[in-house]
Amino acid sequence: MPSASPPPDWVLVERQAVGDRIRAARLRANLTQEAVALAAETDRSSVVRIERGQQSATVDTLIRLAAAIGVPLRDLVG
Repeated sequence: MPSASPPPDWVLVERQAVGDRIRAARLRANLTQEAVALAAETDRSSVVRIERGQQSATVDTLIRLAAAIGVPLRDLVG
């Protein structure tokens, strides 16, 4: 099976924008990455990579992050 090709640049830009919104919401809520990771039942390194746009978050993870931060999901995905 051939390996998946890297996502196009516009997808990477959008992924980074989502990460930026997550970081901004987390900081507005005065939460650490560790606190959000614990509440979202994920690991801190995943939160770091998602905020940096280095990792795609599943819809389930986005839902858990939004709940952990205390914002509607739409605030994170635009």
